[in-house]
Amino acid sequence: MAGEKVQVRLSELVAEAGLASLSSPELEQFGAYYALFVRWNERTNLSSIRDEEGILRRHFLESISCARLLPAGIESLLDFGSGSGFPGIPIAICRPEIAVVLAESQNKKAAFLQEAVRVLRLKAKVHAGRAETLKEQFSCVTLRAVDRMETAVKAASVLVIPGGTMALMTTSEYATALAVCAGPGFVWDPELPLAGSEKGILALGRRQES
Repeated sequence: MAGEKVQVRLSELVAEAGLASLSSPELEQFGAYYALFVRWNERTNLSSIRDEEGILRRHFLESISCARLLPAGIESLLDFGSGSGFPGIPIAICRPEIAVVLAESQNKKAAFLQEAVRVLRLKAKVHAGRAETLKEQFSCVTLRAVDRMETAVKAASVLVIPGGTMALMTTSEYATALAVCAGPGFVWDPELPLAGSEKGILALGRRQES
């Protein structure tokens, strides 16, 4: 019953934000993700946000908004410093055509991501290590609330294919500085507000071909 309540509330929040509604299978996956997140958060401290409304708004709705705002045509995506899977897992749920890699160096959080991928039957893969050690490049790299964000953005910039996209979940206050950290090879779109957030925006930068 609790799972159904969460699905109903998430559906309401999505509608209030003006986003396209989630399908029944998607809502079921998000309900299972929420239950798993809450259970693990009690013993591994995945997030300081512990109330249902906060989790649904700050983590789930913002990440769903990010998934919907990402450009079409993305084939592969790296969630750099994925933590407890935001926004990578919601992207894998909402955009199943994208091959998602969740990179997380902290063992407990990487274990949670492995369990989430298994329970939700996602096609996503987990890289239990530092994202900087990956050798391949991706159509899109996302970053959200990563430690030492400026350094992470610089490291992430080389993991974006030419013509690919860097997607930063941040605020207007920090977006310009982070864009500088990415280097001169990126052209940035106007900031996009993230649903469910008072100040959160999505900054999309395209890596130039040459």
